[in-house]
Amino acid sequence: MRNAFAETLYDIAKDDPDVFIVVADISPGAALAAFQDEFAERFVNVGVSEQAMIGVCAGLALRGCKPFAYTIATFAAYRPFEMIRDDLCYQNLPVTVVGVGGGVNYSFLGGTHHAQEDVAVMSAIPNMTVVAPCDPLEASAATRAIMDVPGPVYLRLGKAGEPVLTEGAEPFALGKVRYLQRGDDVCILTYGPIAKLGRALADRLTEEGRSVSIVSVHTLKPIDAEGIERALHEHDEVIVLEEHAPTGGLADKVKAIAWDTKAPCELRAHTLKDEFVHLYGPHETLLAAHGLDLETIAAASGQLA
Repeated sequence: MRNAFAETLYDIAKDDPDVFIVVADISPGAALAAFQDEFAERFVNVGVSEQAMIGVCAGLALRGCKPFAYTIATFAAYRPFEMIRDDLCYQNLPVTVVGVGGGVNYSFLGGTHHAQEDVAVMSAIPNMTVVAPCDPLEASAATRAIMDVPGPVYLRLGKAGEPVLTEGAEPFALGKVRYLQRGDDVCILTYGPIAKLGRALADRLTEEGRSVSIVSVHTLKPIDAEGIERALHEHDEVIVLEEHAPTGGLADKVKAIAWDTKAPCELRAHTLKDEFVHLYGPHETLLAAHGLDLETIAAASGQLA
């Protein structure tokens, strides 16, 4: 996913001399390395100084440029939070803050590298748009769409190895939910790399005789309240699946819409736990420790004996 973002931004930068990338001592992957080599004057590494990264981006935006701040999600969202709030959002500047490895993607590095509250934190700031694509194709589409957003954006990405889930799906539109497949009985609302688990869950429920919709809620702010309301009212069961803390993420937003619109469906939310899980290992191991695994979720949906 991060490679898809970098390759797309590189293509955009070929025709747009105002595109800059500002990084905080993170090693550039292949596509970012190409950007660095070809557009060296537009690639800035501020070192281990995330606050300066945001300040430089703000200055570039004030000069009419289109800067992207790029680093690991915990360091993109938390360490420079005051600067994001005051330098970017308060002035409504068109800067995209790219957080790589949202959720517990950096599973071998412990809680300091787990961005399990970032959607809530970024969504709380006025003027901020929050986008979290579910696969490489959607990451590319989101990157292009972000270029037209007049204010700050938080782009939450996975790391690498995410499967393609959106081939043949409805067209991408920023601010609108996107059906990856349509069914009648169950609707899975999800975003980010954990959508892969949503696909596996849909396959399991289909085997059990259920007709399943999968929806990418890639834009978390502004949320597509009307699209979510329709999903809540058109399915008997709605499952929210997200790699984020239970507070302040998609689950809370969906529950509020369900309450406000008196949705008649059964609503289940599966999120990260409201705790720091002191465990190190593969990404799937961390997710399972939080209860985000196929067997646990399918059992909660009443599909296993």
